[in-house]
Amino acid sequence: MKILYSCLSKSWGGMEMITIQAVQNLLNRNIETELLCYPESKIHKAAVEHGIKVHAIKADSYFHPFEVIKLSKIIKQNFDLIHTQASKDLWVIVPALKIISSRIPLIMTKQVGSFIIKKDFLHKWIYDRLTYALAISGIIIDNLLETCPIDKERIKLLHNFVDTKKFDPSLYNSKAARKEFNIEENDVVIGMLARFSPGKGHEELLYAAKKLTQKYSNLKFLIVGEPSRGEDNYGNQIVELSNKLDLSNHVIFTGFRSDTPFVISAMDIFAFPSHSEAFGIALIEAMAMGKASVASDANGILDIAIDSETSLLFKNKSAEDLSDKLEQLITSPVKREEFGKAARERAVNFFDVEFLSDKVIDIYKMALKAE
Repeated sequence: MKILYSCLSKSWGGMEMITIQAVQNLLNRNIETELLCYPESKIHKAAVEHGIKVHAIKADSYFHPFEVIKLSKIIKQNFDLIHTQASKDLWVIVPALKIISSRIPLIMTKQVGSFIIKKDFLHKWIYDRLTYALAISGIIIDNLLETCPIDKERIKLLHNFVDTKKFDPSLYNSKAARKEFNIEENDVVIGMLARFSPGKGHEELLYAAKKLTQKYSNLKFLIVGEPSRGEDNYGNQIVELSNKLDLSNHVIFTGFRSDTPFVISAMDIFAFPSHSEAFGIALIEAMAMGKASVASDANGILDIAIDSETSLLFKNKSAEDLSDKLEQLITSPVKREEFGKAARERAVNFFDVEFLSDKVIDIYKMALKAE
């Protein structure tokens, strides 16, 4: 089996990271896999660093006739199947397949929902060529059916994954992690891992922090991440809000960290206050690290967290409810430990990379058999 994987994004976030990991997973199983990406993008550079063979084309919008021709020549290199992580890539891939009359299976993973109805003639022409659409959560299945010209039989649920052997709390020295950030032994650390982007819930966490630190002096809020491309101003606004709320003694901004499991090991509670999330990779990473969490009761998060078992769910966008739910875990080390154990177990059983790699390979085989 020879796979052409596609992600023509210029950004670097969850979708792009998942793409690199997915390609590596296939290569680790001796499945020949190559990556189609945008030249000199972050994903291009990451692929090269990981020894992944890449094909670069300059297609970042819907109409690229010369890149379509270039891609058609790439596809002729005996690929058995194409899998894209970005629906926009279909506008290059489908025409390339059409001009060489290729019938190889085409699979798309839908990572993000859309509010635009795409049931016109052109979208129907594009989506008719899809063998399967893989939805990362139940909310994305609903969104696909509502907005795209595709029948339910061609949609499969395939959650995003976490490497639970890498994200294993027994491998990391939490004391060393806490020492790096000058966190005292008796401090309770609430952590958040997310891009600095509107809707991720940074404001709600800071307002909750203001309320909680007035009652508990031993709290630290470890905020991990950096602004998305073009959103530096928003990142600055979050830092300014923290200063305005007089939280400088309680909030630690780490910036981007590549050693995610090490940083998570410093935390006692993981906060996931996103307003709208198709899935929530950071949440399953924290769960794999055995962390109790407080998460918003929104969208794809409901596929991951189980209220009062692995997590406490709070009313979406409510800093007040977030504060109340965090306080329940701050004051109960026993509950944190119970939730953490249940979270680790759920991550291993339902979101582990090996389990989900088996599942996607079964889908590939099904697609090849169908064609």
